[in-house]
Amino acid sequence: MHHNSPILIEGATVVFGDRLQSASIRIEEGRITDIDGVRDGAAVIDGRGHLLGPAFVDVHGDAFERQLMPRPGTMLPVAPALLETDRQLAANGIATAFHALTLSWEPGLRSVDNGRTVVSSLDMLASRLMVDNRVQLRWETFCFEAIDLIRDALSGPRRPSIAFNDHTSMLLLDPSVSLQERPFDLDPNFPALDPGSPVFADKMAERAKRAKLPVSDMIAMARAMWERRPQVLAAINEVSALGEAAGAPMLSHDDSQIETRDFYRARGARLCEFPMNRRVARAARDAGDFIVFGAPNATRGGSHLASIGAADMIREGLCDILASDYYYPAMLLGLARLKADGMGSLQDLWPLVSGNPARASGLHDRGTIRVGSRADLILVEWPEGDVPVVRRTWVAGREAYRAIAAGH
Repeated sequence: MHHNSPILIEGATVVFGDRLQSASIRIEEGRITDIDGVRDGAAVIDGRGHLLGPAFVDVHGDAFERQLMPRPGTMLPVAPALLETDRQLAANGIATAFHALTLSWEPGLRSVDNGRTVVSSLDMLASRLMVDNRVQLRWETFCFEAIDLIRDALSGPRRPSIAFNDHTSMLLLDPSVSLQERPFDLDPNFPALDPGSPVFADKMAERAKRAKLPVSDMIAMARAMWERRPQVLAAINEVSALGEAAGAPMLSHDDSQIETRDFYRARGARLCEFPMNRRVARAARDAGDFIVFGAPNATRGGSHLASIGAADMIREGLCDILASDYYYPAMLLGLARLKADGMGSLQDLWPLVSGNPARASGLHDRGTIRVGSRADLILVEWPEGDVPVVRRTWVAGREAYRAIAAGH
């Protein structure tokens, strides 16, 4: 339900597409209906001393997994975990979230069964959620049993995205080859470890702990999946065709070769998510793809995987979108770090977390402050030289979050 009475946010410094400017923003029936118009009976919200920007659109966030499994192997009920995640999203200014829901052959947290529970729970909870919760079907290309779930989710009420992942090949990769420079995953000469080697057993230990299985069982599962490698191409073709038919945004994840990016682009994946080297990022840019990096990368000043830095990519024109990845506050904190480091003006940086991800996701009704757009807005307290914090969040004109500091 939207507000029946209009709201007017007055006195804030507004992040427009080309400038920062003090303005009043009128909201009615979930949309922005006027800028600098008359009050005309609207409920007035004092925005003085604050920044008013488009709320964030997050194309890839997996921090929700910490609500589902706060300790390795310890699963909690899905519904309260998603409700808690929704509160965190609203508090961090994220009005649209694509939860990176890994669909893997591994049991437990990232299993297809758990994925189906998350998708169905989001549907059942929809009327109680504060923000637009969607899923990124983060599909492991060896997980053939996920295809029915992908088909079902694509026909649901909130169109998901599809991300093509091949962590199975990465898992089997010979350690003498870096992840950042590994060959195309379907290369017949892919440098794979022997699944029976002690090195592979060491690599599987953490996954076994997460799945609450003996390491030997995890190794047996991995070996069985690797033997099905000849079936992967047909599965990818099937899933990409489903995505294209549904008009779903599609991404490829951790591309290390131009050949990989070309392969997925040819199947409709026009988002290059976390490319692992400049060569791939430049090829994506030349082809007109959207390029995604992690906002925590920007916040920290570098990747936790020793890959390329988001700030460097922004400087070189090779980054269009920042995603929360594993830390929701990084959407705002990443902007703050980039601004402090002189990477651009706030109005130039803000589209990385709003307008660009909205366009890339086919959500053309949000991500900017203009008459007619959906009223997804955040009011930010940002003292000069200090840490910014979200004080209010509106989602389609509804107040989804409000926090009043002790000093007020």
